[in-house]
Amino acid sequence: MVYRSVRSNAGSRKQNGWSGIIGAMDDPTTRSPGPSTARGIATRGRIIEAATTEFARYGLAGARIDRIVAAARTNKAQLYAYFGDKDGLFDAIFVDSLERITEMVPIRDGDLADWAVRLYDDYLENPDLVRLATWVRLERRPAGFLAEEAEELGDVKRQAITEAQAAGKVRAGDPDDLKALVIGMSMTWSPVSNVYAATREEPAEVHERRRALLRDSVARVVAPG
Repeated sequence: MVYRSVRSNAGSRKQNGWSGIIGAMDDPTTRSPGPSTARGIATRGRIIEAATTEFARYGLAGARIDRIVAAARTNKAQLYAYFGDKDGLFDAIFVDSLERITEMVPIRDGDLADWAVRLYDDYLENPDLVRLATWVRLERRPAGFLAEEAEELGDVKRQAITEAQAAGKVRAGDPDDLKALVIGMSMTWSPVSNVYAATREEPAEVHERRRALLRDSVARVVAPG
């Protein structure tokens, strides 16, 4: 995705949560050019990587630009040129993460049990997304949908569930409720679990046991009938 400056909208984002993020990012008056050279692209990539780690660990309020630019081996001027400010950088990283998981972990053939298992595996490989989402919930959106921009990003998950219901593969019910239920089940052992957080370093047989339990449980919950 193309990252754009949203410095002028930082105050409204803090006040209103996620509303307007995508609109701000699509506003041509707030755009800043992305890097046009291989060196610039590499620098932006390092900023994204360092900032993802920083925000996942400390949240938006606790993250420090000084640590991000040091880890990325760049400077504040370069970061602000690409992202506008700390809020803009956080927004860009989180929206990009939502896009990545939508593309990389799709619902296949209406199989929500399979989707839940693949989400479990994604959390093991990419735990920072779950941590970022938790910070968004704590610092930005304590109620309602986590990301109001879902429609602008294209809610392919809702559409996939609706089609599975029409095909008789999934029980009747609000697609958003079913999506929330399955995601919640997939996060049972996630990095933010208040019971047990799994890691990929655990024995393979432990993960297989959890996958089997998760697959069977989700299949039973969403079965039509």
